[in-house]
Amino acid sequence: MHGTRIAALGHYQPSGVLTNEDLAGMVDTSDEWITSRVGIRTRHIAGPEEPVDELAAHAGAKALATAGITPADIDLVVVATSTAIDRSPSTAARVAARLGMPGPAVLDLNVVCAGFTHALATADHTLRAGAATRALVIGADKMTQIADWTDRTTCVLVGDGAGAAVVETCAPGEEPGIGPVLWGSVPEMGHAVRIEGTPPVFAQEGQSVYRWATTRLPPLARQACERAGVAPADLAAVVLHQANLRIIEPLSERIGAVNAVVARDVVDSGNTSAASIPLAFAKLVERGEIPSGAPVLLFGFGGNLSYGGQVVRCP
Repeated sequence: MHGTRIAALGHYQPSGVLTNEDLAGMVDTSDEWITSRVGIRTRHIAGPEEPVDELAAHAGAKALATAGITPADIDLVVVATSTAIDRSPSTAARVAARLGMPGPAVLDLNVVCAGFTHALATADHTLRAGAATRALVIGADKMTQIADWTDRTTCVLVGDGAGAAVVETCAPGEEPGIGPVLWGSVPEMGHAVRIEGTPPVFAQEGQSVYRWATTRLPPLARQACERAGVAPADLAAVVLHQANLRIIEPLSERIGAVNAVVARDVVDSGNTSAASIPLAFAKLVERGEIPSGAPVLLFGFGGNLSYGGQVVRCP
C-alpha cells in the first residue's frame, strides 16, 4: 500500500458577481452590517442555466490540464456537494460525462461544508487499497439556489463555485502527500445547519455554530496535525472552510499556526460550502503563496455538525 498525493488543483467560479451593495437593495442590510459580522464583500453567482455539475466539470477540467493528464487517466470521480437537486444521475456521473471519461467509478458525498475533506480522505483510502489509481476529487456547490433571499442572516453568506484536486498514488519510497484524516460529527447538534424542505432552503443557528467552531474545533485541528507528524507552527498554510471571516481568524489563531498563510477567500467568494476549501487552496497555489511540498492544513466543518481535516503537501 503506497501513500497518495495531490498532483494538481483547479477552481472555477461563475462570472456573475453579487456585491454587498446589491444585497442592500434586496433585503434589509448594508455593506457595513455584512462586513462587520462576516467579512464578506462579494460572492459569485451562477445563473439558472449553470447547474452544479457544470461548475464542477469546469474546475475538474482545469485540474486535469494543470496535472497534464487526460480524462481517460482518471478511474475514480468523487464529488462533494449538498446542492445536487437530482438524485440520479449523480453529480459525479454528470461530471464524468461532461469531461468525456470512458468509465470511472463515480460517487457523490454529502457532508455539506466538510464535504471536500471527506471526499479527499475517501479517495486517499481507495487509492491506498488499490481499488483505483488516480482520482478526481471535487467540491462544488450552488448555494444561491437554496438561499432564503428574505433572511438577511443567511442570504448574505452564500456564493457558488467549485474546486478540484487530482489525487494519485505515490511512487514506492515517496513520502505520502496526504496525511491521515481526522473526522467526526456532533449529531445532537445537527439541526444547527440545515438544508431542508421542498424546495430545500438553507438555514442555520449562527451563534451556536460560531461557539462550536471557535471553541471545540481548535484542539481537533491540532490533532489532525499530530496525526500527520506536523507541528502547527510548521504549517505553511491553513485552509479552513470559508464560512465566515469572524470564525476563520480566531480559529486559525487558536490552532497555533503562527507562521502560516491563512486562506481568506470568503471575503471575495462568500460561503461556497463544499467548494470553499479546494477553491481557496487552488487560488493560493495559483498565486504562488505556498511553496511546493510545504505542509498545508485543510479543515472543513459545518452541516451535521460534521468536521474533517488532514495535512497535505502542496502540489
